[in-house]
Amino acid sequence: MANAPRKSAVAPVIPASAPVEAAVATVNAVLPSEARLAAAPAAEIQQSFRSALEKGVVESRAAFAKAKTAADETASAFEVSFAAAKDGALAINTKAFEALRVNADANFDFLKAVFAVKSLPDLITLQTEFARKQVETITGQSKDFGALAQKAMADAVEPIKEQVARSFKLAV
Repeated sequence: MANAPRKSAVAPVIPASAPVEAAVATVNAVLPSEARLAAAPAAEIQQSFRSALEKGVVESRAAFAKAKTAADETASAFEVSFAAAKDGALAINTKAFEALRVNADANFDFLKAVFAVKSLPDLITLQTEFARKQVETITGQSKDFGALAQKAMADAVEPIKEQVARSFKLAV
C-alpha cells in the first residue's frame, strides 16, 4: 500500500489582534461539532489567559509610572544636592582666599616691624607676640573652615537624604 495523500483542511489564519469572539467563531466554523465541544474550554482558557495578561500589562504600566516618577524625583534631588555642594565649595574657596590674604598681610606687617626693631630683646618680644596672634588667627580660621565645611556637607546631603526617606516611605 502506498501512502495515499491525506486530505487536509487549510486552517484559516486568525490575526493576533482579532477579538476572542471572532477567533472562536472562525474556529467553530472550521471544526466539526465534536471539536467544537473541545474548543469551548480552550476559548475559556484563552479568555482567562488574555484577561490575566491584560491585568499584568496594566499593573506593569502602573509600576513603571511609579518608578519613573521616583527616578525623576531622585534626579532632581541630586541636582539640588550638587548645586548645594558647588555653593559650599565656592564659600570655602572664598573663605580660604580671605584667610590667605589676612595671613599674608600679617606676615608683611611682621616683616616691616622686624626691620624697624633696634635690639634683640625687642625682636624676641615681637616674634613671640606675632606667633601668639598667628596661633589665635589660625585657630579661629580653622573653626570657621570646619563650620563652613560642615554646613556645606549638610546642605549637600539633605536633599538626597529626604529623597531616600520619601522613596522608602513609598516602597513600604
